Amino acid sequence: MAAVEIVSFGYLHDAPPAAHLIIDLRHHFRDPHMSPELRYMTADDEPVRTAVENTPGITDLVAATATAVAAFASGPSAGTVTVADGCAGGRHRAPTFARLLAERLAAAGHSVTVSHRDMAKDVVQR
Repeated sequence: MAAVEIVSFGYLHDAPPAAHLIIDLRHHFRDPHMSPELRYMTADDEPVRTAVENTPGITDLVAATATAVAAFASGPSAGTVTVADGCAGGRHRAPTFARLLAERLAAAGHSVTVSHRDMAKDVVQR
């Protein structure tokens, strides 16, 4: 199986990293930042992960992205497939999505690395 690199990020911090697939989570999925009790937490906190995982459409998008990764990986010049997934601040939706995708891909036999470019950065005030 192919190696897969997943990078979560926040659009409000910098441009998306270079990737074969860029998944934009900003407009179609609830933002935990809007809940005051979750705002200063990150995907390292269970309440954030639960909120994101229970958002309608997230599991379907994880499955669809895993299918796209498999298609890239089956190509004739398959090397490492890079997926970047971003939300507004990079602290909630994107890192949770990255972890869910990594779990699914690892279960399918891919070698997966995950990094969270912006999760440790300060909360963006908006």
